[in-house]
Amino acid sequence: MSALEPIRSVVDYEDEVKQITKFLEKFVVNGKKQASVDMDDEMDIMDAVPDKQKPKYMALLRSVANREIDTVEVSLDDVREFEVATVDADLPFAQGSSLAFRIEHNARSYVELFSRAVDALLPEADESAMQDAGADVLDVLFQARRDRDRRDREALQTQGDAAAAAAESFPAALTRRYTVRFVPRSNQRAQAVREVGASQIGHLVTVRGIVTRVSDVRPAMVVAAYVCDECGSEVFQEVTARQFTPLTQCASSQCGPRARGRLHKQTRGSRFVRFQEVRLQELTDQVPMGDIPRTLTVHCIEGAVRTLSPGDMAHVAGVFVPQPYTGMRALRAGLLADTLLEAHHVRPLKRRYDELAATAPADMHLRLAALGRGDAYTRVARAIAPEIFGHEDVKKALLLLLVGAPAKRTREGMAIRGDINVCLMGDPGVAKSQLLRFVATVAPRGVYTTGRGSSSAGLTAAVLRDAATGELVLEGGALVLADNGICAIDEFDKMDETDRTAIHEVMEQQTISIAKAGITTTLNARTAILAAANPARSRYNPRMTPEENINLPAALLSRFDVLFLMLDRPSAEADLQLARHVAWVHTHGRHPDPVDPADAVDAELLRHFVAAARARVPVLPSDVAEYV
Repeated sequence: MSALEPIRSVVDYEDEVKQITKFLEKFVVNGKKQASVDMDDEMDIMDAVPDKQKPKYMALLRSVANREIDTVEVSLDDVREFEVATVDADLPFAQGSSLAFRIEHNARSYVELFSRAVDALLPEADESAMQDAGADVLDVLFQARRDRDRRDREALQTQGDAAAAAAESFPAALTRRYTVRFVPRSNQRAQAVREVGASQIGHLVTVRGIVTRVSDVRPAMVVAAYVCDECGSEVFQEVTARQFTPLTQCASSQCGPRARGRLHKQTRGSRFVRFQEVRLQELTDQVPMGDIPRTLTVHCIEGAVRTLSPGDMAHVAGVFVPQPYTGMRALRAGLLADTLLEAHHVRPLKRRYDELAATAPADMHLRLAALGRGDAYTRVARAIAPEIFGHEDVKKALLLLLVGAPAKRTREGMAIRGDINVCLMGDPGVAKSQLLRFVATVAPRGVYTTGRGSSSAGLTAAVLRDAATGELVLEGGALVLADNGICAIDEFDKMDETDRTAIHEVMEQQTISIAKAGITTTLNARTAILAAANPARSRYNPRMTPEENINLPAALLSRFDVLFLMLDRPSAEADLQLARHVAWVHTHGRHPDPVDPADAVDAELLRHFVAAARARVPVLPSDVAEYV
C-alpha cells in the first residue's frame, strides 16, 4: 500500500509560540474578571497588587518558580478576551483567526507550545525559596545537571561542534517542575459520555457524569534516565506512551562509533509524575430508553489527582484521545483502539456542606438571616419536594435527616453516630419514591437505589480485577459511595433477606467489614439510610396489628430512628385538595407559589440552610437537659 502524499500544516507553530508568549506577558485582569475566574487559590498571590497592574500569568509563573504551585491553569476565556481586545472586537471564533479555537481543537499540541513559552518566561526563583530547608532535593539535582550541561555545551562549542552541543542538552520534560492545564470556556456545553465521538479526538471536551471508581495514585514515568558503563554519560528517553522499549546502547558522542557502551536504567535520575485513573459514568438522565449507562476512563496527572472521589458528580474537561490496546488484546482488537480523557479541569456539580458554608456569597447570608426570622423549621420543611401535597410531618423529619447531628467518639474509642435513619412505610401512591429522589438530589452525596435491583455486593463492596495492574481491588457499592451523605433505598421490603442483612452493620456502626479474596479491611459508610417500603399486603390493613402489617424483621426495625406510616385514608375534602394541587402542577409545570413571597425557599437556599445548620454544634443547657 503506497503512502499518502504529505500535507503541509497551515499553522506556523513558531508564530503561535510568539502569540502565546505575548498573551502570558501582557494579559491583565481587572477586579471584576478576577472574581469570576475559577482559580481562587492561584489568585490569592495577587491580592496586594492594584487591579490595573495585575499581569495574571506572570504572577503565576513567579509562584511556579518559587515552588508555591505546580500547575499553570490557562483559561480559554482569558485567551479569547485578550485576542478580542488586542486584535479585533469582531474577531470570529474560527480556525484561521482565533487562538482559543485552535487551542480547543488541538489541545494536546498546544500544551507543549504553552510549556515552551513558559520555559522562556519563567523567572528565577527567589533566594528565600531556594534556601528553604524544606526545599525539594530535586532542585539541587537539577541545578547540578544544568551546571554540568552548560559546561559540556561550552566545551563542545569550543571544539566547534555546535550540533553536538545542542544534542547534549537535557530534555525539557526532565527539568519542568510544572504542568500546563486548560480551563474550558464558560459557555462550552457539557456533554454526555455517549455524545463524545471520533470527530472530537484531540479536542478539549467537557463531560458530565458520576465517578464510580478511583484508583490509587501511582508514579508514572515520563523521562527514563540511563548511565553508560563505558563513558559514564547520562542518556535520557522521553516516555510518551503507556509502554516503551528501553534503550540498550549509548548514543553519546563520547562513545566511539564501534564500541558502544551498555546502558543501565537509573530510577533516581528518572522523572515520575503522579498518576490516577478514574472511571466516569453517565448520569441516569443521560441514558436513552432501553440502554445502559456508558463509562469513560479519565487519566489524572499531577495536580488533577485526588480531586475526584467515588460518588462525586462533576464536569470533567480534558483532551479526548485514543489509546491503542496492548498485549493479546491488541491482536484481537486489530485496528480498534480504546478512548480516554486526559483531565485538565474538574468542576464538581455538588459541593460539600463545609464548602458551601465557607464560600456562601453575601446575598445568601442575607437570605439566611431573613429566613431565620420566624418559624424557619416549618418554612424550610415545606421546600422539600414542594410538588408533593401534604406530608408536613414527614418533610420535617426529612429535613432533620439532611441536617443530622455531630458524630461523637467516647474516650474508650466507641463511635456514636449522628446520622438519622428514617423508614417511610405506607400505601402505594403516597409519593414515597418522589420524596426519596428529592432528598437524594438535594444532598451533596446522595445515592438512589431500589431493593429488587440491589445485591449485597452492590450495596457494600465488590472484588474486581484492576485493568491496569491485574491486582484484585475493592470497588465500593452504594453505601460506600454515599459516605458522608444519604443513601435512599426504595422498595425496601422487596429485598432478599440475605442482601438486607448487609445493611445492619452500616445502620448502627456505619462501617462495612470486608473479608474477600484475601482482602480484609473495614470501609467507612457514614451515611444516613432513607428507606421506603410497602406493608405486608401492599396496603395497610387497620384490622391487623402493626407487627403483622410491617413485614420487616425486628433486628432491622430497631435500627431505624423514625418510622412513618403514610396511609391513604379516603376523605372527600382531602382528595379534592390533592386533585386541585396535582392539576395545578401539571398545568403550570411547577409547584404553587406560597401565599407570602418571603416564605419562598428554593433548592439552593435549602442547601445553604442545611450547610449552616450542620456547621453548628448544639449544646443543651443544664435545665433543658434535666427536662429532657
